[in-house]
Amino acid sequence: MGNEHFCYESGNVSCILAISPSTLRSFLYMFIGSTASFLIVSGNLLVIISITYFKQLHTPTNYLILSLAVADLLVGALVLMFNMALSLQSCLYFGDLVCKMRRSFDISLMTTSILNLCSISIDRYHAVCQPLTYATKINVTVVSVMILTSWTVSALSGFGIVFVGLKNTVCEGRCFIFHIPHSNVIGTIVSFYLPAIIMLSIYLKIFLVAQKQANSIQNATYQKSGTAVSKMERKATKTLAIVMGVFLFCWTPFFLSITFNPVTNYSVPSPLTETFWLGWSNSMLNPFVYAFFYSWFRSAFKIIISGKIFQEDFTDLN
Repeated sequence: MGNEHFCYESGNVSCILAISPSTLRSFLYMFIGSTASFLIVSGNLLVIISITYFKQLHTPTNYLILSLAVADLLVGALVLMFNMALSLQSCLYFGDLVCKMRRSFDISLMTTSILNLCSISIDRYHAVCQPLTYATKINVTVVSVMILTSWTVSALSGFGIVFVGLKNTVCEGRCFIFHIPHSNVIGTIVSFYLPAIIMLSIYLKIFLVAQKQANSIQNATYQKSGTAVSKMERKATKTLAIVMGVFLFCWTPFFLSITFNPVTNYSVPSPLTETFWLGWSNSMLNPFVYAFFYSWFRSAFKIIISGKIFQEDFTDLN
């Protein structure tokens, strides 16, 4: 019993904690708990300020990116620190309501991110595959409906599933984040695997159409403006496809672990599952992707970081 102790005791109910290596705990606390959270909040705040401040960035596609950035910022500000504190010191006592709120924010923000990415893939499909009708089909009103639907469905799924009575605890007095009920496996299919397959299918279709367009441009004479627009749309599609790829790369290990863990009688070690929570670092990577591929985002970031926006009006900057 030297490596375990009771977290909480109430009558015949108790919770035994297996103490994880202190090195792992220290690494998770220092890196994820401080550096990652700061980078997530600051990076996505730059994206939010850029899109809201500069009028040239007021486009339907960028509004979807703005919605994604807000979800990522909330991940760093609300979810990440709480989850890491819980995984590092799981004997902390949290009431049932707090445990449910934590789980609700987890599910809601994850679902919001993937629904925003689905909306972005739909936007890119119309921009590349149906360019002549893009402006009429994808406008500010349609994008607003997409964003509102994404956040509403996410809130209902996150808060509804948890507060209707589905428990996520294994003993009293502890929010246990790795013991996922078998019924929740179905939820991962609906909220992650199915949307991921849909997005991959859409981007594959976009890639095939873009290839045909490139061949047509090479084999025929087009106006330079039309060619420039086509190249710009393909570049934007490529960049946003990379954003989706980063999302899948970061989160697939975690979802695979919680999918197969119940099937294998929870044989995946907790320390290994803890490292999969590094998937939240996806919220930190997106602003760097935008800055690397978009020159206008790089320019906006420089103006904001240097403080020039406080010195003169740059809202109409080209």
